[in-house]
Amino acid sequence: MNSSNPNIELTSSEIANLWSQYINDTSSICILTHSIAVAKDEKVKEILEFALSLAKSHQVKIKEFFEKENFPVPKGFSVEQDVNLNAPPLFTDTFMLVYMHVMTLLGLTGYAGAVATSSRPDQIKYFVQCNTEAMELYERIAQLMLEKGIFSKPPRINTPASIDYVDDQRYLTGWFGKKRPLNVIEISGLNFNMIKVIVKVVLEIAFAQVCDMEEVRDYFLRGKKICEKQFGTLSSILMKDELASPASWVSEITSSTVSPFSDKLMLNHIVVLTSSAIGYYGAAVSVSQRRDLALTYTRFMTNVAFYVEDGAQLLIKLGWMEQPPLADDRENLAKKS
Repeated sequence: MNSSNPNIELTSSEIANLWSQYINDTSSICILTHSIAVAKDEKVKEILEFALSLAKSHQVKIKEFFEKENFPVPKGFSVEQDVNLNAPPLFTDTFMLVYMHVMTLLGLTGYAGAVATSSRPDQIKYFVQCNTEAMELYERIAQLMLEKGIFSKPPRINTPASIDYVDDQRYLTGWFGKKRPLNVIEISGLNFNMIKVIVKVVLEIAFAQVCDMEEVRDYFLRGKKICEKQFGTLSSILMKDELASPASWVSEITSSTVSPFSDKLMLNHIVVLTSSAIGYYGAAVSVSQRRDLALTYTRFMTNVAFYVEDGAQLLIKLGWMEQPPLADDRENLAKKS
């Protein structure tokens, strides 16, 4: 507990933040450990090692928080059970840098949300520190990607001659007739979501290439088709305004058919990433002022939600979904009494 006031208990939101981060960090530790073992590029390896050190320190700290509260520590994943360190690389160092870029973006969003939903001083301080560390990691990754010329920059636009105001309700249209050009906020949302989608496509292709269980492989291949279709739709929207799309990294998958990771780890990772996509599509809807974009994102959210539900059902069927802490079942308690 907080040493300054031992009577302050962790709130449900704070428990959720710590629990989710613990699961995610144990997953990251597994992926990073193998990636470091097979990395050839020393600069990329330094990035991966820095990220691994952060994930391990978080795991230790969260375990301390839970133990002080006499709260069960999640199991998560482990290198011993979920990693084959003898497996050859599944991805090139180039893709691992791109992958870390996207994962750090997700981490920054998660840490900001954790700060905003915390009230206990030690929790706020901890997640502010996590956010600061993630920003340093992001800066290192972005700098190295720029040096290597692999940073997919958002499309550029020409500088407008002056500021302007919307004077016609047709600005909001998009279903029928001529559509106005995309504004920079909409372009940013399209680019941000496409970067995440293409990384997920690469993961699903690679995981399907090496996983053992047929039903898990089929799930990955289904997700690949969904992501490719969504990427194509978003790309066509940019193309209509003569704007470039982010690069594809599918060629950065090796020919290895030996899995570095357990099917359990890979399936959980894809379900978590897909689930987070719903939130990012929702955020894009909130800032899209063209109705066709809002409709497109809403349709994507529905498709992704069904896919996530099927993934969760598969995890439950295989006994691989660790349950987050639950509130008391009052009705059940009343029956027992």
